[in-house]
Order: sequence, then structure tokens, then C-alpha cells
Amino acid sequence: MAPGGGAGMKRSHLTVFLAVAFGGAWLAALPLWLGDGLASSTLFLAALAMMITPTLGVLAAWALDRRPFRVLARETGLTLGGRPARTLWIAGAAWLGTPLLVMLGLGVSMALGMLPADLTALRQTLERQGVPIPGDLQLIVVLQLVGAALTGPVLNAVPAFGEEWGWRGWLLPRLVEARGVPFAIVVSGVIWGAWHAPLTLLGYNYPTLGPLAAPFFLGFTVLAGALLAWLRLRSGSVWPCVIAHGSLNAVGPVVGLFGNPSAPPNYALVAPMGLIGWALMAVLAVALFRLRPVRRADAVSPAPRG
Repeated sequence: MAPGGGAGMKRSHLTVFLAVAFGGAWLAALPLWLGDGLASSTLFLAALAMMITPTLGVLAAWALDRRPFRVLARETGLTLGGRPARTLWIAGAAWLGTPLLVMLGLGVSMALGMLPADLTALRQTLERQGVPIPGDLQLIVVLQLVGAALTGPVLNAVPAFGEEWGWRGWLLPRLVEARGVPFAIVVSGVIWGAWHAPLTLLGYNYPTLGPLAAPFFLGFTVLAGALLAWLRLRSGSVWPCVIAHGSLNAVGPVVGLFGNPSAPPNYALVAPMGLIGWALMAVLAVALFRLRPVRRADAVSPAPRG
């Protein structure tokens, strides 16, 4: 057991966790590789199945422990931490702050001329779906943004939890205990990004990059992972991370409504997945860790007070 009272980093547990998470991800994505890739009709189901595999990795590692589940729950942030009121405040900030960060990134991308305010992509999508084209397409965008911001964390709660309980609930605290916060943020972010390889090697998120999307995506996962790590360590709970992840998955795709499909934006540049988004996340992460620092001892949720 490592100092601090946590589960520590046992190599056998880490090996099992990663084997199940990565092996399960590749197994879930296998139909895409054997079929039509990202054009496959099973893409959505494959992505959902992938998102559950980190949680399966946690359960597989726990099976080696044979400790009570309540101990696992506390150590992996299934509780509200030692200060539930602060955790709820942080969860609310994640719920509102994530869409605000995405919208700020879209605004900066447009101001720099990297993302045109052209809504041809949205118009063509509505036409393919046989939906009447309203006179004010901007209203559709606003309504979608608001709806995604309000409901995204709820609608995406299960798949977001599937990832977050593994990456930020189980893996991050063990890396923090073993080597400290900076090491844990970078390594867990790289692992998280590499786990996406069954999709990113096919060009997922960055269609123009092809297989190079896989290494490029690591920049996003390290920076986004830093923000999620702050939520986890500051609150002692995985739930703010689940909310932020679910919100990002709901609001982020709004960027696809802009531009002209015949000359799409360069998603390696525009927010939230591109360099503009990276810069904003880096600034926010530095501000959070400086203004509200976390400690190595925050890696494991303390027992609730009282």
C-alpha cells in the first residue's frame, strides 16, 4: 500500500485493467475495421461499447483484490468525497462551464477565421432528413446548444461514467500516489488518448489527418485530462468528471453544424478538439491548478465527515 492510505499501484492490477480496457476497445471496434470504417452503420454502437470497457477493467482489477466494494467505491470516487457541498458546487461548475468553454472556443475559432459562420452543413443535414428549413438557422444552432448543455450530462451519463470510473476514478489516483500529480496527468492523458486508437487510427475527430489523428489526439486528451483530473482531485469524486465528459460529448459536435461540407473546417485547428481548444484548455488548467491547487493526498477520497 502506498503512502496516503490508498490502494497503491500494483503492477498486476494495472496490467489487468489496461488489458481489459484496451482489449475490449479493440474488440468493440473490430466490426469497423472489418467493414466500412467510420462510414459503418455500427459506429455509434461500437463507440458506446468501447466506452464501457474502462469500467470493465476496474471490475476485473477489483476481482484480484477481493476487498469490499465499499472500499473500492470510496477509493475510486463513487462517493461525494469528504466535502459533499464542495463536490456539488464543482459538479455544477462542470455542468455549466464545459459548454461555456466549448462556445468560447467556437467564438475564438470564428474570430480567427478558422471556422466560418456558414451554416451550409446544417442546411444540408436538415434537407437529408426531410426536415423543413426554417428561416432562421441561427435559432436552430442556439436551441441545439442550449438543449445539449442542459441535458447532455444526463443523456450521456452511462457511457461517460463507463470511461471516467476507469480513467479518473481508478487509474488517476493510483498514478498520483505512485509518482505525483504532474506525472499522473500526463501519463493518464496519454493512456486515455491511446485507448481511442481503434477509432482515431481511422481518422475519427480529424478526417483530414487519417491515421495521424491517433497521435494528434493525444494533445487533446492530455489537456482535457488535466481539467478532468482537477475536478477529480479537488472534489474527491468522479461525478464531476462524468458530468464534464457527458457535457463535452453532447456540446462538442455542434461544431459540425458550421461550414460547407465541400470545404469543411480543419478540425485539427478549430475548437474544441483542435489547437484553439487546446490553448483554451491549457490556460484554464493552469489557472485552476494555481488558484485552487490539489495535493498528492487528494488522490484518494477521504471518508465522509460525520
